[in-house]
Amino acid sequence: MQANERNITVLYVDDEALARKYFASAIESDYTVLTALSVDGAIEVLSATHGAVDIIVTDYRMPGQNGVELLRHVREEYPHIVSILLTAFADKDVLLDTINRGEVFRILEKPLQREQLRAVLREASARGRARIARIHNMNAIGETLAFLAHELNTPLAAIANFARGVRRRAASSQVSPAELTDATLSIQDNARYCMSMLAAFVESLRLANAPTLGGHAQANASASQLVAALLDTYPLTKAQRASIIVEVRQDFGISALPNCVSLVLSSILSNALRALSEQHAPVLRFTVDCAPAPGIVISDNGPGIPPEILERLLIDPVSTHASSGGHGWGLIFCNRVMQSFGGSITVKSELGRSTVIALNFPALKKE
Repeated sequence: MQANERNITVLYVDDEALARKYFASAIESDYTVLTALSVDGAIEVLSATHGAVDIIVTDYRMPGQNGVELLRHVREEYPHIVSILLTAFADKDVLLDTINRGEVFRILEKPLQREQLRAVLREASARGRARIARIHNMNAIGETLAFLAHELNTPLAAIANFARGVRRRAASSQVSPAELTDATLSIQDNARYCMSMLAAFVESLRLANAPTLGGHAQANASASQLVAALLDTYPLTKAQRASIIVEVRQDFGISALPNCVSLVLSSILSNALRALSEQHAPVLRFTVDCAPAPGIVISDNGPGIPPEILERLLIDPVSTHASSGGHGWGLIFCNRVMQSFGGSITVKSELGRSTVIALNFPALKKE
């Protein structure tokens, strides 16, 4: 038995008391076992545990609703649960229909054989872990897609504004070659940044769906490399670039979701530049260090964040830029990305003086 199988919960459904007792005694040393004597009883257990069941094993023939009807309910309401059907009858048509619908992982015949049962539960446990991983991946992809849309909104709006301005001035014959060149370069920089964000998202999708065994792992990128790549692709003006300082005290590798971390850095940079837009002598600093723990700290000398917003910033969709159309989801998405691989974000701010955002990474593994 694998050590993590003790954390697996199995729900066994059978109207025969002796069968329930035998099943529990056969596996309760390795699994947490819950039992129910009917479909309604099983649904009540699932509701009471909020679906905290990993495997369901149900008899087919029971008074009232049968096991197949229960498994259909489970598939719709609790897609992470792995289903196993028991039958003492050779009802081939029903069983084939159940298999074809994808409602059952295995079908076992009564009476149960202890070793066969244990083997099937081990397979079901592995299937359940893979299924949960896929669900988490899909949730992460959905959140990252929303995050991407959030990040691309500003540069795409800038492209549209530049294009409208050029068209309007060209119509009145007021545009000079220099203005046209500047507008074209700005459009090009913003478009290049959008394409880099899309490329990072596509690469994240590819890696999220790549095999995790046999040496197929995400390529490492160092923290300083991610910062350098960001500053190379972000559509910065000369004045903005001049205000940015990068200090690498001790570099470290980022192996978990490096492309998503790039999106996080981009979002924080965008927020910081907006905060500094009216600052007389803006300073934006990226600090990479491993002491006391791996992290990238982004600090600025902007106006700071009001305390009532600061305390909710990573929890609720509150914006530090509400007057310019911000809706506050950026840092929430950033924090979710960091938390997905064991990291976190902390934000400190002194109103009227500075804001410091730290991306905290898991401790480095010792060689």
